[in-house]
Amino acid sequence: MVSAGDFRNGITIELDNNVFQIIEFQHVKPGKGAAFVRTKLRNIKSGGVVERTFRPTEKCPQAHIEKKDMQYLYSDGELYNFMDVETFDQFALNEEAIGDSLKFVKENDMVKMVSHNGTVFAIEPPMFAELVITETEPGFKGDTATGATKPAIVETGATVLVPLFVETGDKISIDTRTGDYLKRV
Repeated sequence: MVSAGDFRNGITIELDNNVFQIIEFQHVKPGKGAAFVRTKLRNIKSGGVVERTFRPTEKCPQAHIEKKDMQYLYSDGELYNFMDVETFDQFALNEEAIGDSLKFVKENDMVKMVSHNGTVFAIEPPMFAELVITETEPGFKGDTATGATKPAIVETGATVLVPLFVETGDKISIDTRTGDYLKRV
């Protein structure tokens, strides 16, 4: 149990049968009345953000979030198959549990499975991915003064905006959190 007076950014708590991570907290001591703690909480499973106030003496159970390295093996229709690299156990997750978190992940890449009480609710891809461009329009010479971009399709099927000088067959580095082009490799 963690009391509201001990809240810090990043702590995960169980509240109303959900798991929340504290994004922001502020201890407030008004001139009149009792002190309170104002917080912004992110629902870990749905991603929604709520604001809530607590009395400093209120206690919440601290949630244990487990992150485990897994290898993404392959997709067979609507199931995505993963393997635990320590025990070699394999299991599959459906498309709604995955979301779009695998759009920059190739087969045999490592990902982190995020779970609470044995229920996987998120997959964290590596922060950066190096992928080959499979399709893009040719750029025009001399059209570089504006920092213009064009859409390109990478080997996983995702679309990324790249500078005009990038061509089909080039290997690029991508920030998987934002989907932004970083550099040509």
